[in-house]
Order: sequence, then structure tokens, then C-alpha cells
Amino acid sequence: MSPNEDAMKNPSYRQVCSGTTGHVEVLNIELNQPTPELFQSLIQFFFTFHDPTTLNRQGNDVGTQYASIIFCSDSKQKEIANRIKMELQSAIDDGKIKTYQSKQVMTGIVDYMDFYEAHEEHQEYLFKNPLGYCNHRYRFRDWPEL
Repeated sequence: MSPNEDAMKNPSYRQVCSGTTGHVEVLNIELNQPTPELFQSLIQFFFTFHDPTTLNRQGNDVGTQYASIIFCSDSKQKEIANRIKMELQSAIDDGKIKTYQSKQVMTGIVDYMDFYEAHEEHQEYLFKNPLGYCNHRYRFRDWPEL
């Protein structure tokens, strides 16, 4: 998925890996009944499960294709995502969360754009490669009280 409207159309996986296409590797989630509460829970989970403080990096994976980014379908989703991001930043600033590499939340929050599915070999990667490298893990389980 690309946060940039000028990005290459339907790039191959190898092209995305080059970091030159303007695309980001993402998980596309379609909600059947997208309530604000469900979306809020999803965004909170997102922030507990990966490191949003690294610009264009997740663990050993480095490049613009590894940016921390949330694509939103409407203004309500953007409002929720921005509020949760600010809550997380406050919790980091207050020392309630110390599990990230840095102290500044770098996650971009942008409008949803065209989504291109990964090639079959990269679909459900960790199910197919349970011992494969992955930087995603719980950083904390309970959302901090503000």
C-alpha cells in the first residue's frame, strides 16, 4: 500500500523490497461492521504489537517499505487513530511504557489508498514459516491508564 499517490502502480514484491516504489508493507483489514469501538481496539492492538517509534524500520528490517503507518477509510477513523497515537505518546512521555526502541511515536496516519495483495509466497508468512524472523510481539498487554 502506498501513502503516496504518485507511487508505482501494482509493484512486484522485489520492487517493493527495493524501497524505491513508495509502497509500505501492510496488513489490510476489512471490518464487516466497523464501529468506532472496534476500530479503537484494533488501533490499540496495533500499537501494542509492533514498534511505532522507529522511522522506516521494524527490527532488522530497514527501509521506507517498513514504515509504521495506519491507513484510514474516513475522518472518524483518522480522529480515533490520532487520539490513540497521542495517548500512546503521553504514556511514553510519562514513563508508563518503556518497551520501544525510541521515545517518539513515528506512525503516520493517512487516507486509505489502493491496496495491492502480496504475492502468494508472502501471504500469511508466519503461518507458513512459524520459525521465520518477525519483529512483531507484544510490547505490553494492557492499554495504559492516562
